[in-house]
Amino acid sequence: MSKPDNPVRQEPVYVTRAVVPEPAVYSAYLEKILDTAFLTNHGVHAQELEKRLAEHLGIPHVALTANGTLALQLCLRAAGLNGKKVVTTPFSYVATVSALLWEGCEPVFADIDEDTLCISPRTVAKACEDLRGDGAAGVLPVHIYGNACDVNGFEKFCRERGLVLVYDAAQAFGCAYEGKSLLGYGDFSVASFHATKTFHTAEGGGIFCHSRDDYDKVALLRACGHIGDRHISLGINAKMTELAAAMGLCILPMVRDEIEKQAGISRMYDELLPKDRLRRPVFRAGLDRNHAYYPVIFESEETLLRVMAALNKEKIFPRRYFYPALNTLPYLRSRQSCPVAENIAPRVLCLPLYGDLEESIVARIAAITKKSL
Repeated sequence: MSKPDNPVRQEPVYVTRAVVPEPAVYSAYLEKILDTAFLTNHGVHAQELEKRLAEHLGIPHVALTANGTLALQLCLRAAGLNGKKVVTTPFSYVATVSALLWEGCEPVFADIDEDTLCISPRTVAKACEDLRGDGAAGVLPVHIYGNACDVNGFEKFCRERGLVLVYDAAQAFGCAYEGKSLLGYGDFSVASFHATKTFHTAEGGGIFCHSRDDYDKVALLRACGHIGDRHISLGINAKMTELAAAMGLCILPMVRDEIEKQAGISRMYDELLPKDRLRRPVFRAGLDRNHAYYPVIFESEETLLRVMAALNKEKIFPRRYFYPALNTLPYLRSRQSCPVAENIAPRVLCLPLYGDLEESIVARIAAITKKSL
């Protein structure tokens, strides 16, 4: 009996797949941890990972946390932005806004650029002009899909206006702009080390600081605000475990190879997908990308849903990163208009992308997408 031309895949293909170390490599770390029974409280593995990340990225200080959302919350508090108005983007993962709300901040949304999908000094300036009463205290841009915001423009804008500049760089590990890690810009920068990220600790996050004083502020906050029996400030338990830090020590040497493999998958998509009827974000000139995402923008939400349904039928599961536009969340106290983000968010889909994704599957995804347009 002949095989069908288009057999249904038995193994599901998800939008990403975590990089994992060889079991023996992780087990060697695990054996040391279990031997000491020191599982958390900023142990030797967490300290070593902070040191190695700082060296790897060329950033003075890295403070590890239990996850990326907590990292963002602690960073906002350390920067003195809790309880204040902060200008941010409506096009990001929901944790960007969640962290602001948990810290009592009032999110002020600036619309995104239609090409880069990032907010810009121009759109932030407009959002600031529209504010009534007290102005914003800080700006929280997102390097969406690892695409660099206008870091030089934001630096000038925030310095002139006395605004704190914090970058949500959750998606930007491994990205560099003009030879400098994207995580090194701003007063603070925050990354997620979730298992889906280019570099991960299974679950975790990090805050990137330029001074020892800033690092010490964050370290105090993540340790419930006390040092020994001396209680200094309000804090929370946001420490990374030794098990997670050990995972990070295993993954860090694998990052460059993974980025190279993901870049190859991205090039395949570039070649196989049509140049018309869907478009890609415009990445900033001078940016070295991590190729962690492959977003495409369809002509309509109807087309996106049709493509998704066709891929899902073949057990291929892309994701709507990022939908809906955050300024439309139902639990916000007020609605702010961001027409560009509201128009683009329903039309963006991230296709599966990870280093070990088989070329035959990439070709299949591209063929199904093209046929369904």
